[in-house]
Amino acid sequence: MIKGIISILLIIKMFTAAIPGQASVALTRVVTELQNDTLPVPKNIKNLLFYVQRDPNSNTVIYELNLMANGKLNEKEPVKIYWIRYTEKGIHRDLNYFQRKLAYGLNVKKLSSDSFELQFVCYSKLTLTLSKDAAGKYHVYTDINQKIAILNRVFVRIDGGTFWVPNVIYADLIGKDTVSGKVISRRIKP
Repeated sequence: MIKGIISILLIIKMFTAAIPGQASVALTRVVTELQNDTLPVPKNIKNLLFYVQRDPNSNTVIYELNLMANGKLNEKEPVKIYWIRYTEKGIHRDLNYFQRKLAYGLNVKKLSSDSFELQFVCYSKLTLTLSKDAAGKYHVYTDINQKIAILNRVFVRIDGGTFWVPNVIYADLIGKDTVSGKVISRRIKP
Protein backbone atom coordinates (compact mmCIF):
# COMPACT_ATOMS: atom_id res chain seq x y z
CA MET A 1 0.00 0.00 0.00
CA ILE A 2 2.64 2.53 1.10
CA LYS A 3 4.91 1.57 -1.81
CA GLY A 4 2.00 2.15 -4.18
CA ILE A 5 1.38 5.61 -2.72
CA ILE A 6 5.09 6.42 -3.00
CA SER A 7 5.08 5.30 -6.65
CA ILE A 8 2.10 7.53 -7.43
CA LEU A 9 3.71 10.48 -5.65
CA LEU A 10 6.97 9.92 -7.54
CA ILE A 11 5.09 9.98 -10.85
CA ILE A 12 3.29 13.19 -9.82
CA LYS A 13 6.65 14.63 -8.80
CA MET A 14 8.08 13.91 -12.24
CA PHE A 15 5.22 15.86 -13.86
CA THR A 16 5.39 18.77 -11.40
CA ALA A 17 9.19 19.05 -11.36
CA ALA A 18 9.02 21.70 -14.05
CA ILE A 19 6.53 23.75 -12.00
CA PRO A 20 8.35 26.45 -10.08
CA GLY A 21 7.41 27.31 -6.53
CA GLN A 22 6.16 25.62 -3.43
CA ALA A 23 4.11 22.77 -4.97
CA SER A 24 7.19 20.91 -6.11
CA VAL A 25 9.00 21.55 -2.80
CA ALA A 26 6.00 20.39 -0.78
CA LEU A 27 5.63 17.23 -2.87
CA THR A 28 9.33 16.45 -2.44
CA ARG A 29 8.93 16.75 1.33
CA VAL A 30 5.87 14.43 1.33
CA VAL A 31 7.70 11.80 -0.75
CA THR A 32 10.75 12.00 1.54
CA GLU A 33 8.63 11.65 4.69
CA LEU A 34 6.76 8.64 3.26
CA GLN A 35 10.04 6.97 2.33
CA ASN A 36 11.40 7.58 5.84
CA ASP A 37 8.24 6.14 7.39
CA THR A 38 8.67 2.86 5.51
CA LEU A 39 11.94 2.09 7.31
CA PRO A 40 11.73 -0.44 10.15
CA VAL A 41 11.55 0.77 13.74
CA PRO A 42 13.89 -1.16 16.07
CA LYS A 43 11.96 -3.17 18.65
CA ASN A 44 12.74 -4.97 21.90
CA ILE A 45 15.97 -3.11 22.65
CA LYS A 46 15.82 -2.60 26.40
CA ASN A 47 18.30 0.28 26.68
CA LEU A 48 17.86 1.94 23.28
CA LEU A 49 18.98 5.56 23.32
CA PHE A 50 18.48 6.42 19.63
CA TYR A 51 19.10 4.99 16.17
CA VAL A 52 20.43 6.15 12.80
CA GLN A 53 18.97 5.21 9.44
CA ARG A 54 20.06 6.26 6.00
CA ASP A 55 19.31 5.46 2.46
CA PRO A 56 19.90 3.49 0.30
CA ASN A 57 18.79 0.59 2.55
CA SER A 58 17.00 -0.22 5.79
CA ASN A 59 20.01 -1.34 7.86
CA THR A 60 20.01 0.60 11.12
CA VAL A 61 22.74 1.71 13.52
CA ILE A 62 21.70 1.27 17.16
CA TYR A 63 22.99 3.43 20.01
CA GLU A 64 22.25 1.59 23.24
CA LEU A 65 23.09 2.39 26.84
CA ASN A 66 26.09 0.21 27.78
CA LEU A 67 25.49 -1.28 31.20
CA MET A 68 27.87 -3.65 32.98
CA ALA A 69 26.77 -6.94 34.56
CA ASN A 70 26.13 -5.17 37.89
CA GLY A 71 23.67 -2.78 36.17
CA LYS A 72 25.93 0.27 36.42
CA LEU A 73 26.88 2.38 33.43
CA ASN A 74 30.17 1.50 31.75
CA GLU A 75 31.79 4.93 32.07
CA LYS A 76 34.67 4.06 29.72
CA GLU A 77 32.21 3.22 26.94
CA PRO A 78 28.73 4.48 27.94
CA VAL A 79 27.14 3.83 24.54
CA LYS A 80 27.18 0.48 22.74
CA ILE A 81 26.91 0.92 18.95
CA TYR A 82 25.99 -1.83 16.49
CA TRP A 83 24.03 -2.63 13.34
CA ILE A 84 20.69 -4.27 12.92
CA ARG A 85 21.11 -5.64 9.39
CA TYR A 86 17.48 -5.77 8.26
CA THR A 87 18.68 -6.74 4.76
CA GLU A 88 20.21 -9.85 6.37
CA LYS A 89 17.16 -11.07 8.32
CA GLY A 90 17.69 -8.61 11.18
CA ILE A 91 20.99 -9.96 12.50
CA HIS A 92 23.06 -7.79 14.82
CA ARG A 93 26.62 -6.93 13.76
CA ASP A 94 29.34 -4.81 15.32
CA LEU A 95 30.52 -1.76 13.42
CA ASN A 96 33.78 -2.36 11.62
CA TYR A 97 36.87 -0.26 12.35
CA PHE A 98 36.20 2.29 9.60
CA GLN A 99 32.53 2.68 10.55
CA ARG A 100 33.53 3.33 14.20
CA LYS A 101 36.39 5.73 13.39
CA LEU A 102 35.03 7.59 10.35
CA ALA A 103 31.25 7.40 10.29
CA TYR A 104 28.97 6.16 13.07
CA GLY A 105 31.26 6.15 16.11
CA LEU A 106 31.05 8.66 18.93
CA ASN A 107 33.65 10.80 20.65
CA VAL A 108 32.82 10.71 24.35
CA LYS A 109 33.82 13.19 27.05
CA LYS A 110 32.84 12.64 30.68
CA LEU A 111 31.25 15.76 32.17
CA SER A 112 30.26 14.33 35.58
CA SER A 113 29.49 10.96 37.14
CA ASP A 114 26.14 10.74 35.29
CA SER A 115 26.69 12.99 32.29
CA PHE A 116 28.68 12.65 29.06
CA GLU A 117 29.17 14.82 26.00
CA LEU A 118 28.82 12.87 22.74
CA GLN A 119 29.77 13.88 19.20
CA PHE A 120 29.59 11.84 16.02
CA VAL A 121 33.09 11.22 14.64
CA CYS A 122 31.83 12.27 11.20
CA TYR A 123 30.12 15.50 12.35
CA SER A 124 31.57 17.26 15.38
CA LYS A 125 29.29 20.31 15.02
CA LEU A 126 26.42 18.45 16.68
CA THR A 127 26.73 18.04 20.45
CA LEU A 128 24.67 15.44 22.26
CA THR A 129 24.48 14.91 26.02
CA LEU A 130 23.94 11.56 27.69
CA SER A 131 22.50 12.13 31.16
CA LYS A 132 19.84 11.00 33.60
CA ASP A 133 16.36 12.48 33.81
CA ALA A 134 14.57 13.23 37.10
CA ALA A 135 13.47 9.58 37.34
CA GLY A 136 17.06 8.33 37.00
CA LYS A 137 16.71 7.05 33.42
CA TYR A 138 19.41 7.86 30.87
CA HIS A 139 18.57 9.71 27.64
CA VAL A 140 20.49 11.46 24.90
CA TYR A 141 19.57 15.15 24.77
CA THR A 142 20.21 17.68 22.02
CA ASP A 143 19.02 21.05 20.75
CA ILE A 144 16.21 20.74 18.23
CA ASN A 145 14.92 24.14 17.10
CA GLN A 146 16.12 25.92 20.26
CA LYS A 147 14.39 23.33 22.47
CA ILE A 148 15.98 20.65 24.60
CA ALA A 149 14.84 17.32 23.20
CA ILE A 150 15.38 13.64 23.85
CA LEU A 151 16.88 12.31 20.63
CA ASN A 152 15.05 9.27 19.24
CA ARG A 153 16.16 8.96 15.63
CA VAL A 154 18.48 10.36 12.99
CA PHE A 155 17.78 9.93 9.27
CA VAL A 156 20.57 10.69 6.80
CA ARG A 157 19.71 11.34 3.13
CA ILE A 158 22.57 10.23 0.85
CA ASP A 159 22.66 10.87 -2.87
CA GLY A 160 25.62 9.21 -4.56
CA GLY A 161 29.20 9.95 -3.71
CA THR A 162 31.66 7.14 -3.03
CA PHE A 163 32.05 4.42 -0.43
CA TRP A 164 34.57 6.57 1.47
CA VAL A 165 32.89 9.93 0.86
CA PRO A 166 29.12 9.66 0.46
CA ASN A 167 27.25 12.75 -0.71
CA VAL A 168 25.18 13.61 2.38
CA ILE A 169 22.30 15.91 1.42
CA TYR A 170 20.88 16.33 4.93
CA ALA A 171 20.36 14.70 8.31
CA ASP A 172 17.05 14.89 10.16
CA LEU A 173 17.11 14.79 13.97
CA ILE A 174 13.83 13.54 15.42
CA GLY A 175 13.15 13.74 19.13
CA LYS A 176 10.72 14.61 21.88
CA ASP A 177 10.54 18.10 23.38
CA THR A 178 11.28 17.71 27.11
CA VAL A 179 8.73 20.40 28.03
CA SER A 180 5.73 19.72 25.77
CA GLY A 181 6.36 16.01 25.04
CA LYS A 182 5.68 16.68 21.35
CA VAL A 183 7.72 15.11 18.56
CA ILE A 184 9.97 17.72 16.96
CA SER A 185 12.57 17.60 14.21
CA ARG A 186 15.50 19.57 12.85
CA ARG A 187 17.22 19.29 9.48
CA ILE A 188 20.99 19.71 9.26
CA LYS A 189 22.59 20.36 5.89
CA PRO A 190 26.34 19.76 6.03
